[in-house]
Amino acid sequence: MDFDDTPEEAAFRSEARAWLEQHAAPRTGDLHRRVMADEPDTWALQREWQRTLYDGGWAGITWPKAYGGRDGTSQQASIFAQEQRRFEVSNGLFMVAIDMVGPTLINHASDELKDRFLDPMLRGDEVWCQLFSEPGAGSDLAGLGTRAVRDGDEWIVNGQKVWTSQAHHSDWGILLTRTDPDATKHRGITYFVVDMRTPGIDVRPLRQITGHAHFNEVFLTDVRIPHDQVVGQVHGGWAPTMTTLTSERSAIGGGGGFVSWSELRAFAERVGGTDDRIHRQDLMKAFTRYEILRFLGYRAQTALSRGVAPGPESSVMKLLMSDHISRTGDLVLAMQGAEGALSDDWSHLFLNQWTVKLGGGTDQIQRNVIGERVLGLPGEARVDKDVPFKELAR
Repeated sequence: MDFDDTPEEAAFRSEARAWLEQHAAPRTGDLHRRVMADEPDTWALQREWQRTLYDGGWAGITWPKAYGGRDGTSQQASIFAQEQRRFEVSNGLFMVAIDMVGPTLINHASDELKDRFLDPMLRGDEVWCQLFSEPGAGSDLAGLGTRAVRDGDEWIVNGQKVWTSQAHHSDWGILLTRTDPDATKHRGITYFVVDMRTPGIDVRPLRQITGHAHFNEVFLTDVRIPHDQVVGQVHGGWAPTMTTLTSERSAIGGGGGFVSWSELRAFAERVGGTDDRIHRQDLMKAFTRYEILRFLGYRAQTALSRGVAPGPESSVMKLLMSDHISRTGDLVLAMQGAEGALSDDWSHLFLNQWTVKLGGGTDQIQRNVIGERVLGLPGEARVDKDVPFKELAR
């Protein structure tokens, strides 16, 4: 494991830090907590920052220059993300677009779709959402039942999606549908891009315990999608789907989706948490988790610098981050005491913990990956793997 930047990486880090210092203010954590709460007044700020990144040549670092990117390495993208977390900025509104949709379109979409969507995506002109999960197909995504039927040059889609982040203010979505029920469940899936303003799309926000509605359920009734908005091959949507899911896990596992240690320590000092011996012990446990996550990040960073894509260790990082956010949220609430019932700023860390536990693959899924691919335990029985989808019990 390498803990230090190579000379080239150090030069890139210096360049990135200098540019950020010129264009952004030091981080206080306030904007981050407001973004976690999905407050509408942060959307314009995130759009503005994404356009600033685009104009400065820092948007889509790993994207090819032909599509508006920097043609850089994953290691450089990781370095820039580390440096950006030092500043009071956020472009999380565009995570689905740039970290998930963009790589998928670059690898699987037609030239026409690339020309239409990639540059506006980097500029922050359009917000995207991910129409994958369904009430009966979450962790078992291949069990999705939303149907798409060909009608000339269009497809007619009927079904329901759920837990769709940002759908209520998204311009476009990536949509998985069942197009061949005679095939096994991992086959017969087709991947579309869909205009969220298309007639027949009904977005219903899901009010969370925080009081905000970050997630949505989406109903699709006789939604017509042009055939030229298919990504990849008809019935071959699982290949672009895996590109999207791999990109999603990497984005979540990259760290930074929680308050920094310095912010937590300052908060503890303000509310008297450092004066309580039990809280002090829990603060040290939190510090230990921060350090383990930091070293896991070094491990992933080392792999990237050597041109090796992180493997199952990304599930280790994702699982630990989920546990860390949960335990840290509990600690924050305990240190706040009665004040926690009056303040929204820090209570969101506690209330939002289930978002991380479920999004990007549940804790249980990550444990399966670790058990099977790291520990070599027997895989779960998959009795439906070779059965046509229409014959599966639903």
